[in-house]
Amino acid sequence: MKQITLAAAALALSAGMAQAQQDTITLGMVLEPPNLDPTGGAAAAIDEVVYANIFEGLTRFGSDGAILPALAKSWDVSDDGTVYTFHLNDGVTFHDGTTMDAEDVVFSLDRARAEDSTNAQKALFAGISSVEAVDPLTVAVTLAEPNGNFPFNMAWGDAVIVAPESADTNATTPIGTGPFAFGEWAQGDHVTITRNENYWGEAPALSQATFKFISDPNAAFAAMMAGDVDAFPNFPAPETLSQFEADPRFTVIVGSTEGETILAMNNKQPPLDDLRVREAIAHAINRQDIIDGAMFGYGTPIGTHFAPHNPDYIDLTGLSAYDPDKARALVAEVGGVGPLRLMLPPPSYARRGGEIIAAQLREVGIETEITNLEWAQWLEQVFKGKDFDLTIVSHTEPADINIYARPDYYFQYDNPSFR
Repeated sequence: MKQITLAAAALALSAGMAQAQQDTITLGMVLEPPNLDPTGGAAAAIDEVVYANIFEGLTRFGSDGAILPALAKSWDVSDDGTVYTFHLNDGVTFHDGTTMDAEDVVFSLDRARAEDSTNAQKALFAGISSVEAVDPLTVAVTLAEPNGNFPFNMAWGDAVIVAPESADTNATTPIGTGPFAFGEWAQGDHVTITRNENYWGEAPALSQATFKFISDPNAAFAAMMAGDVDAFPNFPAPETLSQFEADPRFTVIVGSTEGETILAMNNKQPPLDDLRVREAIAHAINRQDIIDGAMFGYGTPIGTHFAPHNPDYIDLTGLSAYDPDKARALVAEVGGVGPLRLMLPPPSYARRGGEIIAAQLREVGIETEITNLEWAQWLEQVFKGKDFDLTIVSHTEPADINIYARPDYYFQYDNPSFR
């Protein structure tokens, strides 16, 4: 894999008098979620809309990465580390008025770990032996072996608590316990959520939030300039940020992100099942050129699937340094490579980066065939179907380097020593 991490550029209208008084917000989003059920889809775009808004889990991620109480106000761990007892908040209801209690937790975790589960992160639940409702507000989860990471696992969007009465329709009409309830989904345009007046926790300041889907960089720029959106996390047109910085109406915030952007290779697909071919591709890629050309300098080269702001980060870029001569020699050694199918999802980093990577590979004798896919197509063909050679995508899950220990993951990396 060849990796970079992209700087997250958030753009917002500066708060004037009118905005300071408004209690609604419209957010621009690059990707529209394929569905609205975080327990039944892999796309980060789902969590961007519903996580901690519509749905909640036993625990949640804090802004600093800490694991915080959510539906569980506290938890205890047995001396041997195999039994987690979660104590639930009282008075919690789903948006349809039904009570959330221990039986819903049992249902949700058993559903997620079932053999026929469609949960994209079943590995989070693999260590569970049993889930028991001790009483309406107490749940005991027994693990096959100690796992100090279990509260972290329960904070993922894939581990939110759902009700058996509404679980089957959450993809289109999500019903959770969160501070916002589902309003409407105008597919291809926006999702609106509204304040849950019966929320069990602290009431949100906003009465309504609209997520407007704008993947085209030019359209995103125009929407911000026209005031059609109030803010745009992960703004897709970094080449225009200097214009916004010079305009007193806007505030530009540039920061780090958990999004490790990778050129993923299908490790079981010939000729990529040959380590020499993967090494040739790695040495053909100039990460900084991609950052400069596709993201106008907003990003950091990384040598492994690990965000550089993590205190345990080690710079390993030298292990796969840009070396086109070495790449050409490896291509000659294997008798030629290509053409390879490069499947690109909609984000501008992928589409722009894909063109640069194709040119870099061509320089060392590797031809590619680029196919631009819509997000739902990418999820179906690449992520689920594993029908690709190369692809570019940003992985936003926290501390997810463990995906390389999952041979059935979409890029099919299988190294027994790593597992």
